[in-house]
Amino acid sequence: MSQILVIPGRGRDAPGAAVPVEPATPPLPRAVAPFRLPGSGPSRAISAATVAALVALWWLATHRGWVPPLFLPAPEAVLRAFGDAWRGNIQGGEPLWKHLQWSAIRVFGAFALAVVTAVPVGIAMGVSRVARGVFDPPIEFYRPLPPLAYLPLIVIWLGIDEASKILLIYLACFAPIALAAKAGVRSASVEQINAALSLGASRWQLVRHVIVPAALPEILVGLRIAIGFGWTTLVVAEMVAATVGLGQMVLNASNFLRTDVVVMGILAIGLVAWGFDWWMRWLEQHLVPWKGR
Repeated sequence: MSQILVIPGRGRDAPGAAVPVEPATPPLPRAVAPFRLPGSGPSRAISAATVAALVALWWLATHRGWVPPLFLPAPEAVLRAFGDAWRGNIQGGEPLWKHLQWSAIRVFGAFALAVVTAVPVGIAMGVSRVARGVFDPPIEFYRPLPPLAYLPLIVIWLGIDEASKILLIYLACFAPIALAAKAGVRSASVEQINAALSLGASRWQLVRHVIVPAALPEILVGLRIAIGFGWTTLVVAEMVAATVGLGQMVLNASNFLRTDVVVMGILAIGLVAWGFDWWMRWLEQHLVPWKGR
């Protein structure tokens, strides 16, 4: 509000007339910083520093004698084991790339079968009470069971060939993918469904154009969880009369107390699984860029 400054004088236009005085304009506030979700922002530098710190601690613990080499070999011993394994100079005589090849075929083959079957089953469970009543009991029954519990039964059914190993990994991957797809169906809002129905969409069009895109973020999270279960089950699957594979290599090395080969195999499995998880996260950023926004 403007103020009036009264100056003594005569007449309206006299020098002493009342003159309105405008208040000083307050300074403009600073620009508000854009809103950021808690935990958002890049973390690659922190991750790299963490890995470097863990490797340095590993090197320090082994060279200072804090941990005996039988329990934790030095980093250079693991590197030598990697070179020997790549050339096939370990128990079994098979090179590392062949172990990796067979393990990848088993894990990713079973994972692909789980994706093409579990995603439709999970979506059907989310949109149909009949499908939910049919598939929910067996999935919820076997999901908490460890693979070793039903491994003997699978061996009795299918023998000790590749089919039993792939089926074991397939069952480990199937449940998390199906449940993630089922939970993702609930991501479609009522407004989206009613809008599609008001435009004359059929039930199949509703599922294809509304429900599946809404469930895609949850499905991708389920895929990342499932591939982790697949690599975890790999060691159990390769216990069944396997002669080649990363899990079999690790188990064979443990029988001869080759801790360096065991650690090398664990690192190989972890790096492959981490690479696939990184690829899944990249795929998630491109397929569902709206997630979390």
